[in-house]
Amino acid sequence: MRNFVVLAFVLLIGIQAEAQVKVSPGLRGGLNVSTLSNIDDNSSKTDFYVGGLVNIKFNKFFSVQPEINYSRQGDEGRYFENGRYYSEKYELNYITLGAVAKFNFGGGGFHLLAGPSLDLKVSDNYINSNPEDFDLAFVGGLGYTLPNGLTFEARIKQGLVDIYGYNGYHNDNDYYYDDVILNQVFQIGISYTFKTK
Repeated sequence: MRNFVVLAFVLLIGIQAEAQVKVSPGLRGGLNVSTLSNIDDNSSKTDFYVGGLVNIKFNKFFSVQPEINYSRQGDEGRYFENGRYYSEKYELNYITLGAVAKFNFGGGGFHLLAGPSLDLKVSDNYINSNPEDFDLAFVGGLGYTLPNGLTFEARIKQGLVDIYGYNGYHNDNDYYYDDVILNQVFQIGISYTFKTK
């Protein structure tokens, strides 16, 4: 155990000696393909997200990126009325506050990313129900950054809070986790970080 502590300390000093923290603001945007889990006859909805970021690069292998975005989510559902099916887009629009850790690998611009997101609902078009005002989500993905600061990314965002506030466990056992309705979003987008001194 003592050898492990000494090794970790030496590595930390080596990383700190090389580290020159670089902070770069930027913009991001792209395509959302969103859906809600456990709803029959619903399909995904395409929309967009747009926002800002601050990339804090600690070394060539690791950076942290706080983000604020406007994200249009929801899904497309079907309902039956007067002898026929109708489709309707269900809108759930959020201001998302997140932070992803980026792990660079391969000696180039490839990176993996993961982190949490707090999503604050700003609007919806639900008439007969009142979705929760917030969501907690986990984000994971991969991307490639060009030397000029342009980045291409694909992400998956999984909501963790039922949009109607159920926790999946009721005393009368009439509601189960398989019935929980969660946000699920696939994102493809670009971002640009500005050069700073």
